[in-house]
Amino acid sequence: MAPSAQRVVQSRQVYAGRVVALRVDTLALPDGKLLQREVVEHRGAVAMVVLDEQDRVLLVRQYRPAVDGELLEIPAGTIEPGEAPDACARRELAEELSLAASRWTPLAQCYSSPGFCTELLHLYLAEGLTPAQGQADEDEAITIECLPLADVPARIADGTIRDAKSIAGLMLVAQARALP
Repeated sequence: MAPSAQRVVQSRQVYAGRVVALRVDTLALPDGKLLQREVVEHRGAVAMVVLDEQDRVLLVRQYRPAVDGELLEIPAGTIEPGEAPDACARRELAEELSLAASRWTPLAQCYSSPGFCTELLHLYLAEGLTPAQGQADEDEAITIECLPLADVPARIADGTIRDAKSIAGLMLVAQARALP
């Protein structure tokens, strides 16, 4: 990757919250022009495609205030300070679905919205499911829904699934399962 022609000459934090922080960076262009960019800082997160023995995907439906509506998503959560992504995925699976998985496959890493956010998502496939105890988040109200993996592309196309991390993870699994 070629080095950027832009460089950060100043950075200042303007907000620090429980989940995100906001900073304003001043960038210098090669011609000397300065411009400002707002950057949402995030610790990173995990998301997992949870697949049962009948090739059904387990999804969570929850209200998302940013879009003022409920979304159908793959389970996900923010990585805690010092927590490894795979440990976070195991914790989130227990918290959100009360399940453990015996087989974990890393699928990909992707930035959720690199134009303004540092969040790096670690996507996994979780299989070999068994019941597990998890401490549910008191600030989450979720319902669990099952969807046959074969129905995923149609549910994305018709707008039932609109969450980017879910689309990425689900399509990676659907594509891999379709290969001979």
